[in-house]
Amino acid sequence: MNSIQRKEKLRRRKSLRNWIIATMFISIVYLWLQQKGDMGELWPDQTQTIPEPMPITGLHPVVAENEGVLVRMAARRGIHVVITHGYRSVEEQDALFAQGRSTSGNIVTNARGGESYHNYGLAIDFALKTPEGDIVWDMERDDNGNGKADWMEVVALAKEMGFTWGGDWTDFPDYPHLQMDFGLSIRDLKRGKRPPAAP
Repeated sequence: MNSIQRKEKLRRRKSLRNWIIATMFISIVYLWLQQKGDMGELWPDQTQTIPEPMPITGLHPVVAENEGVLVRMAARRGIHVVITHGYRSVEEQDALFAQGRSTSGNIVTNARGGESYHNYGLAIDFALKTPEGDIVWDMERDDNGNGKADWMEVVALAKEMGFTWGGDWTDFPDYPHLQMDFGLSIRDLKRGKRPPAAP
C-alpha cells in the first residue's frame, strides 16, 4: 500500500468517525428534547392543529368572584376598598409601560404588553377610599381605628383567599397589585395555557 492509499484510508476513517460522533450527538439531543417535551416547538406536527385560545376580555371568573368577596369582607371591617384596575389589554399595558420612559409620568411597571397577569384577567389593583371620599394608596392609614394599617388588613384578607401580593416582590414591589396565577407562569400564558374556568 503506497502513501497516497494510506492517506485516503485515514481520511475515510476520520470522516466516518466524525459522522458517527455527529449522529450520536444529534440522537442524544433528540432524546433529551423528547423527554423534556419541547419537540412540538422544533418540529410541530403539521397534521395537528392547535386551537387559538379564546380572547381575554375581562377578569377570570374566579378572580372576579374573589374580588367581590374581598371588597365585601373589607367593608365588614370598616375598610372601603376600591378596585382601580382589573383586566388590561396588551395595548393598555404597553401604554402603561411607556409611562416614565417615552411618555410623561413615573415608571409604574416593568411589564410590557403580554407580560402582566392583568393581560390575562388574573390580577387586580386596589386602593382605599377615605371617609371623606378620597382615593388613596396610603399603606399606614387606620380609618377603622383598630390599631392596624387598613392596607395590610386588606392584603392579609387577599392572601387568605389565595391572592399573591405584589408587595412581596423583591425586584419591583407593586403594593396595590393582587393576582391569582393558578400555577401558570407568564411564559405558560403566552403559549396559550389558561386556568380552568372554575376551581
